[in-house]
Amino acid sequence: MGNNLKTIIFSCFLVLISSNLFAQLEPVQWSFEVEKVSDKEYDIIFKADIDRGWSVYSQYLESQQGPIPTSFEFDTDAKIQLVGKTKEAGNKKETFDKTFGIKLVKFSNKARFTQRVIVDSMTEVVNGSLTYMTCDAESCLPPENVKFSIALKN
Repeated sequence: MGNNLKTIIFSCFLVLISSNLFAQLEPVQWSFEVEKVSDKEYDIIFKADIDRGWSVYSQYLESQQGPIPTSFEFDTDAKIQLVGKTKEAGNKKETFDKTFGIKLVKFSNKARFTQRVIVDSMTEVVNGSLTYMTCDAESCLPPENVKFSIALKN
């Protein structure tokens, strides 16, 4: 076998291994819940289980120079009205982040985001997407967009 062919095969092997490792790296797992508040009001709850050593960032970051803040987008129309801002809870910490060189608010282990909505009587599902970025002490993964479709309880 010629050197060029060996180099090509070895390069393909490296690409396969690195793409498989990257594809398997999922340090944040999202789950969704809904709690009925009244006939037309619901709390939509987004829970993040975050692997040890990784962080997810707050929606409310002061600096535009750092990571992508967590954000929520709801498919709103005349049938869905957002009530206030999305609330945050969980293992939340404000700290100086060495990776970005700025002070940041981030979550580790668990995060919970809650958005209250008012819907009309015909609405059965709330759809949308969330965007988040996760980092560990050495690197960050690209921002990820997660679509959701949450059935409302009667």
